[in-house]
Amino acid sequence: MDLYEHQARELFAEHGIVVPRAEVTDSPARAREIARALGGRAVVKAQVKTGGRGKAGGVRLAADPAAAEEASRHILGMDIKGHRVEAVMLAEPVDIQQEFYVSYVLDRAAGGFLAVASAEGGTEIEEVAAERPEAVVRVPVDPAAGLTTATAVRIADAAGLPPQSVDVLVRLWQVLVREDALLVEVNPLVRTVDGRIVALDGKVTLDDNAHFRQTRWGERHATAADPLEARAAAKGLNYVKLDGEVGVIGNGAGLVMSTLDVVAGCGARPANFLDIGGGASARVMADGLSVVLSDPAVKSVLVNVFGGITACDAVADGIVRALDEVRPTKPIVVRLDGNSAARGRALLDARAHPLVEQATTMDGAASRAARHATAAPTAG
Repeated sequence: MDLYEHQARELFAEHGIVVPRAEVTDSPARAREIARALGGRAVVKAQVKTGGRGKAGGVRLAADPAAAEEASRHILGMDIKGHRVEAVMLAEPVDIQQEFYVSYVLDRAAGGFLAVASAEGGTEIEEVAAERPEAVVRVPVDPAAGLTTATAVRIADAAGLPPQSVDVLVRLWQVLVREDALLVEVNPLVRTVDGRIVALDGKVTLDDNAHFRQTRWGERHATAADPLEARAAAKGLNYVKLDGEVGVIGNGAGLVMSTLDVVAGCGARPANFLDIGGGASARVMADGLSVVLSDPAVKSVLVNVFGGITACDAVADGIVRALDEVRPTKPIVVRLDGNSAARGRALLDARAHPLVEQATTMDGAASRAARHATAAPTAG
């Protein structure tokens, strides 16, 4: 469960981390009043559970209350990566001397957490890591031992953070542990001209399995962060949105994870994780394909099914149904193997849809889907 920025800041403040004064509203008129209470100037920020708000025009500096009202009126109702802006947060501006990045993230492979820090905050940390990997420090943290002050000092020193940030690193760890979080991120963490360390932004992802302990957020906050995830959840689908261009559907978590890796190995990025399960019906397959094809980022779809409990002819029937319901405009590569695979392939052959092609191996199917997704667009 992702929290909104204002909720993350609320947690930070409760744990003693300094954040600027701020208030949330869904009314442009109220935004004017809030800006006036903050001293006139205000940073107006869209409250959506996704990144890229600044590039989309969802973050604006208002010079006076009237400008804050106008900025709020512009931002409210915006669509940012499929998220409609229903509220804005107005925050007190601060005079920044330097920006930093700090986070704790669950490292499933290592069975622990990873502290990530950089003296180059305020930008996409992925870009910094790709262009200057030496600028990003990664320090494993044993969840059993916790984060000691000595470890926080080591993180700060290695990343080039000021000594005052050590206390913030310790308090952020307390947020992670006490709130059952999988991710706690501040970008940017800033040093102001008067020497304060302030969290200007915050991202927190809570563990859904601990929701019974974190009931303060209520059911209305437990909805999926992404609209496609919410739509899939309503259909009972095990779907996770990713940042790629190849839609992936498979039966069984292990097979889907392997498919994601093979797609990446072919030079493309998976757009989602979708496991239709071991006994999926044609209806489930049709629902899954409908959700994946509705993602505007998807340029091709890979359906990789090994028939066991799930019969391949039922999967093929679901694909045929979806083709009639969704009317796809993107290539779909299908690999069927195992139980009733021959009948499934025959059903697809009989449908003979021009955008559907079949492959006999997972590697071959992934290669074709990646090629479709990464092909340069044709000139119009």
